[in-house]
Amino acid sequence: MNEVFGLLKLSYHNQFNSAFPDTETLNHAKRLWLESLAAFTPAQMVAGAKRAIRQSEYLPTVHKMLQFCAAGDNGLPEARAAYREACNAPSPKATFNWSHPAVYHAGRAANWFFLANNPEHVAYPVFAEHYRKICARVLEGEALPKPEQPLLEEKPGKPLSKTENAERMAKLRAELEL
Repeated sequence: MNEVFGLLKLSYHNQFNSAFPDTETLNHAKRLWLESLAAFTPAQMVAGAKRAIRQSEYLPTVHKMLQFCAAGDNGLPEARAAYREACNAPSPKATFNWSHPAVYHAGRAANWFFLANNPEHVAYPVFAEHYRKICARVLEGEALPKPEQPLLEEKPGKPLSKTENAERMAKLRAELEL
């Protein structure tokens, strides 16, 4: 944790000194961050701090550090990037190479049709809320299943003959009184 705070102090000098003006405040913050980031290894915490330095203009909060630590090399993308990925993914969605399964599950929960047929200012908040909940589950250690493409039936039925088709059509017309 000391290395994480050292990196943050070097990168966000003025913001860091404003947020942690004295040793007592700094020690309280280190304890809070250590408890909050306990699910991650020290190497993941340092990698998260470096990711924060590369991607964020401002000193990260504990919440943002959780996201940066969880991101990993192929981890959770930022919500807006995940939304764009979900909207731009071709069908069938389950066969697309997702950056993280959380993006697929958030898109499915938000409803693909809804995302495709509503403007961003309407669809993004819905997607972002689902994505936030799924990311929280991932950060708590839940492993999301990979998207599964439903398989076609192994033994498709044989096509009906012309007379069988005509009989079924006549029966259907009788039922519908056409």
